[in-house]
Amino acid sequence: MARVKSKKYAGVYLNKLTDGDITYSINYKDAENKKTWFTVGKKSSGITEIYAYNKRNEFINKIKLGEEPPAVLKRKKKDIVSLDSVALEHYQLKENHNRNNKLSKRKYEMHVSPILGKKDIKSITVEDTQKLQALKLKEFAPKTVNTILGELSVIFNYAIDKNIIVQNPLKKLRSLKVDNVRERYLSKEEISILLDYAKTDEQLHIFTLLALTTGARVGAICKITPRDINFEAKTISVLDEKNNEKYTAFLGSDELEELLKNRVQKLKIDTAVLKENEANLYDQIKLKARTILDKLFNNEDIDSKHKVVIHTLRHTFASHLAINGTPIFTIQKLLNHKDIRMTLRYAKLAPDTGRDSILKLGF
Repeated sequence: MARVKSKKYAGVYLNKLTDGDITYSINYKDAENKKTWFTVGKKSSGITEIYAYNKRNEFINKIKLGEEPPAVLKRKKKDIVSLDSVALEHYQLKENHNRNNKLSKRKYEMHVSPILGKKDIKSITVEDTQKLQALKLKEFAPKTVNTILGELSVIFNYAIDKNIIVQNPLKKLRSLKVDNVRERYLSKEEISILLDYAKTDEQLHIFTLLALTTGARVGAICKITPRDINFEAKTISVLDEKNNEKYTAFLGSDELEELLKNRVQKLKIDTAVLKENEANLYDQIKLKARTILDKLFNNEDIDSKHKVVIHTLRHTFASHLAINGTPIFTIQKLLNHKDIRMTLRYAKLAPDTGRDSILKLGF
């Protein structure tokens, strides 16, 4: 049966149920002047018309004072679906079907969750995503920011499929223009300066040597354990999270080998080599490395293409291989690139420009 307006009390409505009970509801205008309904309760629970009327007056007075009625606030909390809860459900569903799921989940947890994770997904606006984009752009390259927002967009689309939201707020946000060619790599002189500074912190020193002599990414280096190091063969088994597979890197530095031998003696076989305390190792290394790189090589006016970032260490590894005449397919293997086009950017640094081959023609 439809609601029937109370004959005695303004804004109070009665709804007779099929079992003979009566439900009392009230309506009022909220802080945004919108007509709002609230179900107070049933007659069988002790609710009366006068009680419902008094509850309506309580709500109206709270709103006049700029407060949210407690009963409404409690009901709203029940209806909130946080972005984190949707993301968790999304990643759990993908767990057995997507090899990059762990990497995607970590990206969300690091970059999106601390800022938007607790918000009701239904309340997240285009402006919220714009603020996230601007915030991340202060710290990362446009390509990385686009990847972070792309991960968020996937979660929004999942929420749409589950009828939690009706539209993706990122649809109205423009992707950042990307120049994929990062030209900067460290010279031998700059490498010496960096290593001298890093020596004051053993953890940072080992990380820097690993990055420069293996070309491995930060996440991969943070996962290296004593089990992965073969001192006899002078190799390191590295997990490429991007492709979710292991590949072989080499211990090409006597200094690094000595540091690692001393360090692994104190560790369990499955403990990360760089682990020192309970802090998140990945975040700890990134902060230390970013701080020293900014101090030594970057100024406020430097553009992104020439800024020295942590990934520059991987770029430096590959660039010096090319400069030393290493075949491009060998560089591809050492970087674990799946697509040779990713490696070909280093070909221009190779010393063999083709001049000698042309001269040998003898024409």
